[in-house]
Amino acid sequence: MTLSRSSLADTVSSSLPGARRELATLVAFRSVADPEQFPVSECEAAARWVDEALRAEGFEDVRVLETPDGTQSVFGHLPGPEGAPTVLLYAHYDVQPPLDEDAWTSPPFELTERDGRWYGRGAADCKGGILMHLLALRALRADGGIPVGVKVIVEGSEEQGTGGLQRYAEAHPELLAADAIVIGDAGNFRVGLPTVTATLRGMAMIRVQVDTLEGNLHSGQFGGAAPDALAALLRMLDSLRGPDGSTRVDGLEADGSWSGLQYEEADFRRDAHVLDGVDLIGSGTVSDRIWARPAVTVLGIDCPPVVGATPSVHAGARALVSLRVPPGTDAAEAAKLLIAHLESHAPWGARVSTEHVGGGQPFRADTGSPAYTAMAEAMREAYGGTGMAVAGQGGSIPLCNTLASLYPETEILLIGLSEPEARIHAVDESVSPEELEALSLAEALFLRKYAATALTGGA
Repeated sequence: MTLSRSSLADTVSSSLPGARRELATLVAFRSVADPEQFPVSECEAAARWVDEALRAEGFEDVRVLETPDGTQSVFGHLPGPEGAPTVLLYAHYDVQPPLDEDAWTSPPFELTERDGRWYGRGAADCKGGILMHLLALRALRADGGIPVGVKVIVEGSEEQGTGGLQRYAEAHPELLAADAIVIGDAGNFRVGLPTVTATLRGMAMIRVQVDTLEGNLHSGQFGGAAPDALAALLRMLDSLRGPDGSTRVDGLEADGSWSGLQYEEADFRRDAHVLDGVDLIGSGTVSDRIWARPAVTVLGIDCPPVVGATPSVHAGARALVSLRVPPGTDAAEAAKLLIAHLESHAPWGARVSTEHVGGGQPFRADTGSPAYTAMAEAMREAYGGTGMAVAGQGGSIPLCNTLASLYPETEILLIGLSEPEARIHAVDESVSPEELEALSLAEALFLRKYAATALTGGA
């Protein structure tokens, strides 16, 4: 017998202390999917934790998948009642590097409660998403049973953009097939406002190397005539922005507009922690700039640090450049345009070499589908009557387009814990336990409503 909604909510609420302990264990794994920064064993340990968690929940056919990029993803299947739809739940256990560990208020790989939030790398993005899925399933099991078939896939290299799971899915298209997919790697527009993400920007990641000399030279003896590779690189990177800071890549359209939910400038300045007196860059509305237009970011430059620098003209310099592109723009073509732009803007005949090191296509969801109707009802209940908002997201989840291509009839929904206060990818990342509770309840309600919709022929 199915119990009341309040019983389901109580079950989720009573599970939070245990979820915090589990999240603390997960956060402790330094699971950055880059062996040059952290041992591979840290990611392997996180994968084992997920494997064991799925087995403990009664999942069948639990597997650790060795994906083509050398990382591991974890899969599990829990069959549903006869005739019930199947829903795929996605999250990832790999995380971004902690950046400057000394800048964190508390250790990045130690879940710490402070001011009503839980701090730690991956707390929101996306180890918290793993717990969101588990809490929803546990609540349903305790409240009458799980009414759908469930597949879970937890990726091990999403943050690196190396495409391991995408390629694995393409080689095994039956594995992740489902009637609906819930990607738990997005976030609410702000705390307390339930939100689904309708669009994602795609991404092209380019490594560019500039060389001008056979070796570094004394700046006093040769400076003024010898071409400095670092100066050449800086000119090339500066050419990627217009006077107002907007992205400018030769041949790439950059005038898109967003007609939905608007991001007020004052709210954005606060969420982004923009310093007083510093202007925002670009033109158009904030929503235009972050959801409907391309955005270039220099992620890193190889050059000598200030401490210990010598008086030298530099022979070579290197940078990693990210280009985000909105739906309607092909990411592979954008990568070619970015490479051509950098090469054509190299001064003084400097030698330029480039490498396309990662990327993924943009994504646009069908928000009028039965699954979105079920999610809207579920979110309204879970959030005490607050209606579901539909927003874009400037980030990229390359797997979304792979899944959309493999399963064109499948409904894909994006929800998650990465609201602005979470500061994902930054120092002092955190998750709101209230959001974890509300979204876990919303997902449980969604699975119940989606199963009912399927039984009545609406899905």
